[in-house]
Amino acid sequence: MGKTPWRSAHFCVVDLELSGLDPCSDEIVSFAAVPIDSGRVIVGSTLYGLCRPTRQLPEQSVLVHGIRMVDLAEAPPFDEAIQPLVVAMTGRVMVVHVAWVEQSFLGRALARQGIRLREPVLDTYELGRLLALERKAPSAPRALDELARSLTLPVHRQHHALGDALTTAQVFIALATHLDEFTSETVQSLSRAKHRTRSHWNRHA
Repeated sequence: MGKTPWRSAHFCVVDLELSGLDPCSDEIVSFAAVPIDSGRVIVGSTLYGLCRPTRQLPEQSVLVHGIRMVDLAEAPPFDEAIQPLVVAMTGRVMVVHVAWVEQSFLGRALARQGIRLREPVLDTYELGRLLALERKAPSAPRALDELARSLTLPVHRQHHALGDALTTAQVFIALATHLDEFTSETVQSLSRAKHRTRSHWNRHA
């Protein structure tokens, strides 16, 4: 898998909406998955789901993603709700924006079910930084919407799991395509984006 040219690999772009940013105490309230095959988004196979939390949602999180407790009243509990996502991710390389969030929350959640989060995980934020370095440009924006606009891509519904997953999917394809212009990219080389960026700065420090 690692040496597979990226266009030959199968990816699953994942986005989560949360009750907060502490994986020890906060919960996943919604998720989305967008598959990519042959360098193209498979729109007809996208996935979106809601999870009923065990605790009241903080007002601050509701203000961010707009999901209220009443919206989750009929949603299944997390361990049940997440099963379609597990299926969607099986056999695919996960792609996310700012990887620590999804890795922290999904890693803990899946571990409770005896499932290990598969590696590698590709991070569009790190890929954006690498492309900026290759282009000798200022560092890439951290925010997903700003990164998408810097690539002249549309921004789908923000702070909605499916909207952000679709934006991330388009950003990933664009970044991988642009990086391919400098060197032939594989799953492995894309997964090492952070290391490649750090190595460059260490050499030129």
